[in-house]
Amino acid sequence: MKVYHGSYMKVVNIDLSNCKPNKDFGKGFYVTKIRNHAEEWAKIMGEKYGTDGFVSEFEFAENDFTKSICKIKRFDAYDGEWLDFVVGNRDKNSEIPAHDYDIVIGPVANDKVQNTLRLYLKGKISKDKFLKMLTHHEETHQICFCTLNSLQTVDRIDDMPTYDIVMISAPIIEKLIVDFNLDEEKATDLFYDSDTFNKLSDIETKLFEKDWMEIYKLLFDELKLDIRV
Repeated sequence: MKVYHGSYMKVVNIDLSNCKPNKDFGKGFYVTKIRNHAEEWAKIMGEKYGTDGFVSEFEFAENDFTKSICKIKRFDAYDGEWLDFVVGNRDKNSEIPAHDYDIVIGPVANDKVQNTLRLYLKGKISKDKFLKMLTHHEETHQICFCTLNSLQTVDRIDDMPTYDIVMISAPIIEKLIVDFNLDEEKATDLFYDSDTFNKLSDIETKLFEKDWMEIYKLLFDELKLDIRV
């Protein structure tokens, strides 16, 4: 999934130590799948810091591997659980993090929502009324990468897609070993010396976006079944 981060500057390296606490989903690096929302935020931040603002693009790999290494919490809509979660994270009086998730995904408490949230926190409206007021709210989306572990799942678009290449390479090498009775060293060298791997490493080809079996077929055809062991 392509996601975006709006800021007053380009993000070269994600540094969680620079992230501010007490946000919707806690301290972390935030992105959204809705580009124009990131553009709007980049404009706001740019005006604040005297720059043009910048939208950095990333690829978020949400797959079985991601789910196996990361503890993920997802909110599909504004509901009571989401509200309690946001309130807990925004509590500046608490010194203990409100959760231990690696990644949190869900709606945003933007300016319009925050105004309503203040009324709720002051006891001016009930939880039910708060949620009812959000029934027809425009779609929002955010992902918070809360831990160093979670950063394994996201790559900057203009960087080499290292994460994707590593994930793709492993099953291809394993299949070479099985299909052609190779040892791991020979299979690894064969793959990394191939034209197929060179194309996979070139971000312009977008080959890393393909299923690994499609890439293996390209490798298979390149080698012409002529593997001497």
